[in-house]
Amino acid sequence: MESEVMNGVVVSSDLHPPHSDFLTSMKSMPISAVKQNSVLQTLVSKEEELSRETENEDLLKAEQEWDALENIQTGLYCEKSGLLSDLPGQTPLISFNEALQYFQTADLSEYMKRIQPTVRRTGLSAIAHLLFGPPRLNRDLHAERDLVLAIAQCPLDSSQQVHVRVLQTIYKKLTGARFDCPLYGSHWEQLGFQGMDPGTDLRAAGLLGLMHPLYMVMEPKTLPLAHDIFRLSQHHTQNFPFCIMSINITRICIQTLREERVSRECNRRQQVFAVLNDLYVAIFYHLYHVWKTQNKTISDSGFILKELETFAKRKPKDLLRQLEAYLKERPLPKDLPLEIWAQHSSEQRISTHEGSNGQAGGMCFTGVCEQQVQEDRLI
Repeated sequence: MESEVMNGVVVSSDLHPPHSDFLTSMKSMPISAVKQNSVLQTLVSKEEELSRETENEDLLKAEQEWDALENIQTGLYCEKSGLLSDLPGQTPLISFNEALQYFQTADLSEYMKRIQPTVRRTGLSAIAHLLFGPPRLNRDLHAERDLVLAIAQCPLDSSQQVHVRVLQTIYKKLTGARFDCPLYGSHWEQLGFQGMDPGTDLRAAGLLGLMHPLYMVMEPKTLPLAHDIFRLSQHHTQNFPFCIMSINITRICIQTLREERVSRECNRRQQVFAVLNDLYVAIFYHLYHVWKTQNKTISDSGFILKELETFAKRKPKDLLRQLEAYLKERPLPKDLPLEIWAQHSSEQRISTHEGSNGQAGGMCFTGVCEQQVQEDRLI
């Protein structure tokens, strides 16, 4: 007896026609007869068994596809816009030092032409500054100061990979997201920008408005503070736009640098970037402390920012001391590498005694975030 194997089922040639004739005869059979056919029933039974065996595997694949959905969406977005189309949906994080090295080697001559290193003083103001200070910045630090101010003139360029990596790193470190987000969308408003395009708000402080928060989220000592501030910015009554507030603080740092209010500290440490980074975090910490303990709301933002600017210009050293004291009291996360723990324990850059509070005074402050009070003064 000759037999034929079809789909794993042995079919006797004596009982059934050849394969092609069998399929032809199946087509011509009534539905009721097809249902009763023993070979078809065997095939269907085999199919159901295989389906049950692969059900768990299909569910697992579905979960994996769902996890990758954000990745796929990002890839489609990049392909459509032509931006970073060669990158996956999970670009690597970038450290502050790596981003700084990029700017140190980039051609910023166009932006160097626009900077004003110091505030111009005339008359009695110039004489008072000459006699009573603050001291001028050491000449060997002028190049670093000018680089800071040039970066503050540099706009966000979505075609530059480093620019986008900085933006994506801040987003991921603050929100805990694993995948990249589109370069335009309402998710930036949730982060505290005023619109769907972060570059619009960054015109007020350039890429320095991203370098400062990048430092805060990538520095192990200050990342917990960044998370605390971001959570407070999401509070149901005490909320405020995190990124807009951050940009305003960067503007305060720029003005403090141009007025040479931090020259003494820069000269002492022989650094400009590091001092401004610490001043940025110190101002943000002071804002966070006042905002949280005094139950401030967005309607108070204008006054608080003015007070912060006055404090930063008059007593920057006190702000830095307050920050240092806070960081020493707050333990580092337990999952940090040993070298970070060793670095933290050995750093003694700033004394830890508490500084005094500054008093708000009259001044002209541009770029103040007062969304519900003075919208015409928004960045």
